[in-house]
Amino acid sequence: MFLRSKIYAIILCCLISVSPLLVNGQSSSRGMTPLDVAKTEQVDEIAVSPSGEKAIYTLRVPANPLKENKPASHHLYLADLASGNSLPYVTTMSVSDIAFRPNHNTITFLGHRSADKPTALFEISLNGGEAQKIFSFPTPIAGYSWASDGNHLAYMAADTTRQEDSVLPYEPEIYEENLTQRRGYVTNLSKEGHQPHQLQVEGSIYQMHWSPEGKRLAIAVAPTPHVDDYYMHQQVLITDHHGEKVHTQVDHKGKLGHIGWSPDGSKLAMLAGADIHDPIAGRLFVISADDGSTTQLQPQLKQKFEQFQWADNNTLYYLTSKGVWSTYGRINTDGMGMKTVVDTSGPSINSFDRLSAGTTIFTASTPSHPQELFKLDGNEAKRVTNSNPWLDQKKLGKQKVVKWNGNDGTELQGILVYPINYQKDKKYPMITSVHGGPESHYNNGWVTGYSDAGQVGAAQGYFVFYPNYRGSTGRGETFAKSSQADMAGAEFDDIVAGVDELVEVGLVDSAKIGVTGGSYGGYATGWMSTRYTDRFAAGVMFVGISNNISKWGTSDIPEELYLVHARERIWEDYQSFLKRSPIYYAGQADTPLLIMAGKQDTRVDPGQSYELYRHIKTRTDTPVRLVLYPGEGHGNANATAQYDYNLRSMRWFNEYLKGQPKERPDDELKLEGTTVE
Repeated sequence: MFLRSKIYAIILCCLISVSPLLVNGQSSSRGMTPLDVAKTEQVDEIAVSPSGEKAIYTLRVPANPLKENKPASHHLYLADLASGNSLPYVTTMSVSDIAFRPNHNTITFLGHRSADKPTALFEISLNGGEAQKIFSFPTPIAGYSWASDGNHLAYMAADTTRQEDSVLPYEPEIYEENLTQRRGYVTNLSKEGHQPHQLQVEGSIYQMHWSPEGKRLAIAVAPTPHVDDYYMHQQVLITDHHGEKVHTQVDHKGKLGHIGWSPDGSKLAMLAGADIHDPIAGRLFVISADDGSTTQLQPQLKQKFEQFQWADNNTLYYLTSKGVWSTYGRINTDGMGMKTVVDTSGPSINSFDRLSAGTTIFTASTPSHPQELFKLDGNEAKRVTNSNPWLDQKKLGKQKVVKWNGNDGTELQGILVYPINYQKDKKYPMITSVHGGPESHYNNGWVTGYSDAGQVGAAQGYFVFYPNYRGSTGRGETFAKSSQADMAGAEFDDIVAGVDELVEVGLVDSAKIGVTGGSYGGYATGWMSTRYTDRFAAGVMFVGISNNISKWGTSDIPEELYLVHARERIWEDYQSFLKRSPIYYAGQADTPLLIMAGKQDTRVDPGQSYELYRHIKTRTDTPVRLVLYPGEGHGNANATAQYDYNLRSMRWFNEYLKGQPKERPDDELKLEGTTVE
């Protein structure tokens, strides 16, 4: 249960002031709107310069949703870490995979100009100027790695083998056959006209890393390009620099994250699952480069390792999630000497980069600001950039960490955002936002997005509750596995327990509670809107699961579902899978439900949305609507589609949690007075 003192006082910390802000000398109470979300920028990739004085980063710049339905662009910036000043370096194309080229005083990145077809490798001087294309390939380059000489390049791209053109004017698609493998290649850019050679390794390659001496490659390869194999069956190999001979095969099974060489090349570090049933690659291992044997560091740690970098041959720096917080620290390669440098009182850190001399930079967010560039100053992470200065003129709801107990006594954590004009002893409507996965979690940073109400909900008078139910990450292997073989069981009961406790302590009106989420969070939304329909007055389900039986047969990750979630084959107990499906309880659904999905979703087929819509519409008189987004997959990537989703979801909640609804809102959106500044 929520300990009542925790809800108000121990709830750990109040991080955002709700006092009015001054705008042109006058008090402003204007909170965030969907258009504000649509124009929010954030820092994504980062890299620190060899001198330690500067950093490069990409800035995610959304398109104007009122003018262009296209994905956000990523622009390249150079920041002076001492002054905090930033200069735009590349803004005419979207860039990714940024790096400093060894021994060249230049920056490299992947991108393509409007006249280019495949993604290519570009270079720009640290002194500025025009970016130049320095290498291209017949298929798009998907990732690359520089050898220490700055000339030898390892890169990944789709196989160039072509099938003969059909003699017919129409050609059907053969499902899951004749897929293109992702190959690895090596070339020497210092030799004019040098022809790349392909690594003689079967399968699809997803990582390539040069050894420090430049004579070996550490690669991660899956047997096929199927998504299931990418998730569950990648293997780490060490080959010669031509990829013709495999020196070492790493002894590990399970999900795989980043791999990286020690400075002397005798070891690798690896983020991976503890075993084949671990739902995340969140455990830290050290690998012998000689025989491929692995040692897990701190296997009982109740955290998730998010990233690592080598400090020296015997020390690693790491980033972890610790519940809803993050920590940055160092650890010895024998698993001892674990020491925190930046603790949980700092911002929510998402990534870091550091030099052996000690200069360290981060991407991080806070409850009051989206992700920015930070630098390490002593034991503190201090913000360098401010990409959204207009946010200073917005009034934000305070944000708190909350704890409660599940029905079996398990302690749980979550985030609670307050209405911006919160008044004590008044009960408010609430939107419950459920994360997907379930191998994911909410951090105590910026929690507002096009599909997460956050500060938009706060501005419209809602509490917004983000529960990290069992199966969430950030609390160790045992907690991450605790929801397996019990889909929609105790994991979703945890959410209801948190909601009930917020009602009991007097914050929330029990008749005005909504629920939303995408993917597995969409599954939770469908479940709450049918099985727990008496607790929720409105639901917005996004790319969600409604029928576990048909979901298995139409998803691109059926083995992942079995190995890290269900732990049972559907044909072993069809009835059990059906009873854990929202359609099973659709006949009792009394929760008005807005269902939204991408028409091209391969993870959760849009048929899942059709099924629940048809069941509710046929079996009840409950308001239900299905909205499909052409061209979108497992989540909306394009600006107008994201904006449309935000508007529709908030309108649905406003209709059924605030009004006196008699019928569904209009199917058309009225965009009165909407402009993006």
